[in-house]
Amino acid sequence: MVIGATALPAAAQPTAGGNEQVIVPEVNRRDVTVPKIPSNDFEVGLFTGTYSTENFGASLVAGLRLGYHITEDIFVEGVYGQTRVSDASFRQILPGGIFAGRKETLRYFNLSAGYNILPGEVFVGRKSAWASALYVIGGVGSTRFNDQRRQTLNFGLGSRVFLTNSIALQVDARDHVFTLDLLGRRQTTHNLELTGGVTFFF
Repeated sequence: MVIGATALPAAAQPTAGGNEQVIVPEVNRRDVTVPKIPSNDFEVGLFTGTYSTENFGASLVAGLRLGYHITEDIFVEGVYGQTRVSDASFRQILPGGIFAGRKETLRYFNLSAGYNILPGEVFVGRKSAWASALYVIGGVGSTRFNDQRRQTLNFGLGSRVFLTNSIALQVDARDHVFTLDLLGRRQTTHNLELTGGVTFFF
């Protein structure tokens, strides 16, 4: 024993390989859970909002959606929607307006594919967190308006927040693109739609 030497703690003693552990880390590690969208594959939902028909203004729209989630990120969806469109602005200029009546029903059906580009969580307070997803979506379908049936392209963005494993709130913004011949010439129209609703997964 060497006189005057101070005994080293066990953690600071030289190791067999000659390396010294001077500081022993004491880190409390957390278990991190990666948020996942619930694994229920089928969905059915109701929605309502506003549909802006080009040249005719905005009106209330409502509809039904059915979907199937192929993977956690990829899904397909069928949507049926309906709104009532008014030609009141044209009746101030043209006697009798454009439609047979003051309002015409616009109906559409779309089949689309979507992709979750930003899955994550929405925090409510310090203790509550709900799974969420931001997605892009697009597809084809058909629109019936004033006795004309037109092929329709739709594309847009959407977001859903899961309140439980089987119930989600959903917001969508889409553009419905189709041609019409109501004002004496055929033209491509962009019809913007903003909706919100509730979706049930099973």
